[in-house]
Amino acid sequence: MRPSKVKRIWKDGELALGTLVKSTDPVHTEILSQMGFDFLWYDLEHNDKSVETFANLCRAARVGDVDVLARPARWETMRMGRMLEAGAHGIMYPRCESADEAREVIRWAKFAPQGERGFDGGSADNNFGSYPADDYTVKANEESWILIQIESPAALPHVREIAEIEGVDGIFFGPGDFSLLSGKPGQIKHEDVLSAAKRIADDTLAAGKVFGTLVFDTDHSKYMQDAGAKLLIHGADIIYYKDAYAKLLKGYQR
Repeated sequence: MRPSKVKRIWKDGELALGTLVKSTDPVHTEILSQMGFDFLWYDLEHNDKSVETFANLCRAARVGDVDVLARPARWETMRMGRMLEAGAHGIMYPRCESADEAREVIRWAKFAPQGERGFDGGSADNNFGSYPADDYTVKANEESWILIQIESPAALPHVREIAEIEGVDGIFFGPGDFSLLSGKPGQIKHEDVLSAAKRIADDTLAAGKVFGTLVFDTDHSKYMQDAGAKLLIHGADIIYYKDAYAKLLKGYQR
């Protein structure tokens, strides 16, 4: 398994920066992998990507120096193994609301003795069978990283307990769903949403783990970094794509 760039950054106490890639065209991934991002995020919870498509995007990402972060849907613990085999370093597990649920994530994302992930060994994360099982499984456990996502007010009391679980590298605050479930859909900068983010950050840092979240502008990014974030996903390719063409068309308005 390729060494994790993100884990190396965290070891140095620095910020890991990524962006959401919605495009299924490997060319876009190949370009972004060489631009200086630390990781690229692929969302298989909400979008139409198959694991096969995702594997091709992982292959394109290996052109550059980036980690790949993948999100399955809630309860898709078996799918996580296929994402890791395809080349993901990171797994972001959504909508977690209890420590027991988080333990199940670690159970299926890590090889024994840390978990019970199924063994293949002939996939991309082992360079297609290049290394013996004992070396591969140890290295895969060391280099993979697991983010547990907090997206609902009901999960707030459990953040510290979840963060303290062995194998959980960090807690990721999902402002979109949290705002929706708080009765403030889309208001990711609402005082209540920002307050929840700060509470989650405090509990996560108290457990000695990494706090991360999604941001869309520099002011929001600064707030989260001041709260202690060491992993940020800033924007998405589709947003910048639309903004660039909107700017172009504005110059031609009649």
